[in-house]
Amino acid sequence: MPRPRPRSQPAGPAVRLPTVVLSAAVPSGPVLAVPVRPADDGARLVGTLDVPGVDADGLLARESAKGGAGEIVAVPVPGEGPLQKVLLIGVGAAAPGDLRKAGASLARRAKDAAELVVDLRGLDVDGAGLRALVEGLLLASYGFTRESSPTPRALQQVTLVGPELQADLDAAVAVSRATASARDLVNTPSLEKTPDWLAGAARTLLSGLSVSVLDERELAAKGFGGIVGVGQGSTRPPRLIEAVYDGGGSRHVVLVGKGITFDTGGLSLKPTAGMLAMKTDMGGAAAVLATLRAVADLELPIKVTVLAAAAENMPSGTAQRPGDVLTQYGGRTVEVLNTDAEGRLVLADAIAYADAELDPDVIVDVATLTGAMPVALGTRYAGLFASSDELAAQLEQAAGTSGEPLWRMPLVEDYRPALDSPVADLRNIGQPKLKLGGGSITAALFLREFTGGRPWAHLDIAGPGRSGSDTDELTKGGTGYGVRLLTAWLTALSATPSRRPRRLPRRSA
Repeated sequence: MPRPRPRSQPAGPAVRLPTVVLSAAVPSGPVLAVPVRPADDGARLVGTLDVPGVDADGLLARESAKGGAGEIVAVPVPGEGPLQKVLLIGVGAAAPGDLRKAGASLARRAKDAAELVVDLRGLDVDGAGLRALVEGLLLASYGFTRESSPTPRALQQVTLVGPELQADLDAAVAVSRATASARDLVNTPSLEKTPDWLAGAARTLLSGLSVSVLDERELAAKGFGGIVGVGQGSTRPPRLIEAVYDGGGSRHVVLVGKGITFDTGGLSLKPTAGMLAMKTDMGGAAAVLATLRAVADLELPIKVTVLAAAAENMPSGTAQRPGDVLTQYGGRTVEVLNTDAEGRLVLADAIAYADAELDPDVIVDVATLTGAMPVALGTRYAGLFASSDELAAQLEQAAGTSGEPLWRMPLVEDYRPALDSPVADLRNIGQPKLKLGGGSITAALFLREFTGGRPWAHLDIAGPGRSGSDTDELTKGGTGYGVRLLTAWLTALSATPSRRPRRLPRRSA
């Protein structure tokens, strides 16, 4: 089967990412960046800087620069030439994480210049380092606005001087653009972002790929009781988005994303403060959709199917009630005791469908699922739950490569009885009377019930899925967390010999 041709990314709402090019020589431009690294007596320039009137070593000493990753000493250039400013940028040990941080710092400091030149000739940058630097430059340049007359970002082009690593540059640009697309989806206000809008946005983003959508009538007819139940309180009905990229190879991966386009909590209503960030509650769906875009643009030799379960969780006379019993896809029944634990209901339908109909080698779901996870891990780390040690190790390695950190959490079997219900196969929250806590763990155990014993991992991105400020390569709002991680994992997976993973025994309710 021929591979889909890579398609260009849809433009963001207002702010385009800069263009990044490679060059063997230093072109003229308004801002030149030169790396510096730590030394025994402070920071030292990497390579040479031949700019009249600029004493780099003297300035570094006078500023007590240390050369740490992201540290910048700005030097105005005297005279009338095109070069106006030199940025001495700390790169630390020049590991990928250091270069990603350095790239982000440069993007923010040089945002008012039309062009930035980064001289890397004195730095031994490999492909991983270049990719990290470019990701930092591009993702820190991201912006989203709904201003009536937005101001375009001045920085239009970044020229990297030295490394001849065009394939790595192209890969970094593809992943960065996909991440920016995920951020666009997450940051779009929920007044506009209905489940049907998300389905349309998926078709636009995934132009050239197979995209199909089930509407509310089809969902009800096919037995998707979780998605229908969560969405029945809204006047804007739910959707299940299915998209496929088939690049050949013998592996088939299914990625499942939570797509709650706004979450009030339903009849288990959140306080006002708890709703302020809930336009971002579809960050998992955005991540898996954008990952598929990156995988297609990279032409990876692997088959990937994405399922985005989209619904709006609203309170109304038609909303599901605490105590209702839903029938999930495949027939398993769930007692709903908290309508604000809705993400697991839509995910369970999609996971059960993947197991029953798609025959994947592995299932990975991504969701802003539980408030307990950022309490445990903060806002930079995602929680990883996995039924397979091998899969967990692969994702942990990809986290280190991509700069999107995660931490493996336990699937505590002793907590499983907390999901038992007297009137259904399962309940959607743990029994409070057992006083076990571990809300993120019981949520993951709930999802595992629908995997059919297939190798499965769950990424709870409630912490890193959104950012409260511009920090390193992150920008305030949706972060697009998961796109870099999953693309790195799928890239590595597609390059390794295939073998059918062992299917675990199916667990009974």
